[in-house]
Amino acid sequence: MKSVTVLAYGAGNVASVQFALERLGAAVRLTSDPVDVAEAERVILPGVGQAGYAMARLDELGLTEAVRAFPRPLLGVCLGQQLLFADSEEGGGTPLLDLIPGRVRKLEPGSRLPVPHMGWSRLDVTREDPLLEGIGGEAWAYFLHGFVCPDSPATLARADYGGVVPAVVRQANRWGCQFHPERSAKAGARILKNFLELTA
Repeated sequence: MKSVTVLAYGAGNVASVQFALERLGAAVRLTSDPVDVAEAERVILPGVGQAGYAMARLDELGLTEAVRAFPRPLLGVCLGQQLLFADSEEGGGTPLLDLIPGRVRKLEPGSRLPVPHMGWSRLDVTREDPLLEGIGGEAWAYFLHGFVCPDSPATLARADYGGVVPAVVRQANRWGCQFHPERSAKAGARILKNFLELTA
């Protein structure tokens, strides 16, 4: 049985992530303890809400450095993906984990589309990666976000929402999904299953 540690730090939709992983047969450990993070086989960093609050909670719990130092597969989900980048313009400027270069900016789609981006968008896979194995051109994912990561060499897949939305990113052993894989039906379940198969 594959094991995965999910950070329960008060800024994420932990229950839905946990249930999605358990449906895939994973042994899930919820924690806010940096020691558990250091010992984990793989870690998921969920997140909803404001980047500043999320970073403050990680700092308070001693998790910031534990996440930065984690050497095995790490997956940031939704806000968790944004936290992997250097900083965010949210709140007038918020330092993030600085694991992937670039600044997270407010989503400003064309065509008068509403913000936040909420609903289903098609994934356009631009680079092969083990996390995206089995994800074809007709895969759709569920998004809910008002800020967007920069499109960079780290981008593995994009969505279109009045402009480019980097939907999946990777830098070394750190991956991110801007969407909610736990709410993204077949494609999301496949991505979580692939993550469970990743090794250091």
